[in-house]
Amino acid sequence: MNIEDKTFVAIDYKLSLDSGEEIDRSPDGKPLGFVTGTGRILPGLEKQLMGKAAGDSARIVLEAEDAYGEVNENLFRDVPVSEFPKDVEVKEGMAFHSQSAHGPVTITIASVNDNETVTINLNHPMAGKRLHFDLKVVEVREPLAEEIVEQPAGCACGTEGGGGCGSDTGSACACG
Repeated sequence: MNIEDKTFVAIDYKLSLDSGEEIDRSPDGKPLGFVTGTGRILPGLEKQLMGKAAGDSARIVLEAEDAYGEVNENLFRDVPVSEFPKDVEVKEGMAFHSQSAHGPVTITIASVNDNETVTINLNHPMAGKRLHFDLKVVEVREPLAEEIVEQPAGCACGTEGGGGCGSDTGSACACG
């Protein structure tokens, strides 16, 4: 059976950046499972998987626009330092997790401007990055009724914890 719309698929994968840095992978013996056409993975990745069958391997490169988009300068905001927990020394590069109307979101400190304000970056941590997937299709089958769950608009991975595809790195999941 080949991957098509509304097919259950399980993949073992490794996700890397252009530098070769590995940022996520499926745990050993626990492939990422999803139903195509339900918004559970990045649309660009899903498109590249179409037509593949169990046992197929692939190296898929997604440009930023086919993954989490380019960095949007409108998603940088200056906020008062007082908006952060008082017991935390806010530093450039720190990431905080928050809840939005669309699910979990990562807020990154882009710069500490002075003792009063910081600039936060609300872009997805993988915005502007080319993603390299090395993967193997482990299973392709008709989905069970309970596996066909549509995700909210903008959600791409649907893993538990709102992190990456199978981890909490924030890499391959766009839910937020």
